[in-house]
Amino acid sequence: YSNIAMTGEEAKRKLREQGITLKEWADARGYPYYLVSRVICGTIKGNFGLSHKVAVELGMKPESNEPLQTQ
Repeated sequence: YSNIAMTGEEAKRKLREQGITLKEWADARGYPYYLVSRVICGTIKGNFGLSHKVAVELGMKPESNEPLQTQ
């Protein structure tokens, strides 16, 4: 686990490199596609609740309250 957060574009690129669409990623984890899409594009910040879980799994947020380094 890295303590450097990815941007939405970086997270999307990582999925693309793995041959996974956002829809496939969301479905495999039981998340609504619209929520994953909005977290990726930054419309929803992912600070709380389900959107936070999505952001953590995408590598865009730290899992706990540990300090996060930005690039």
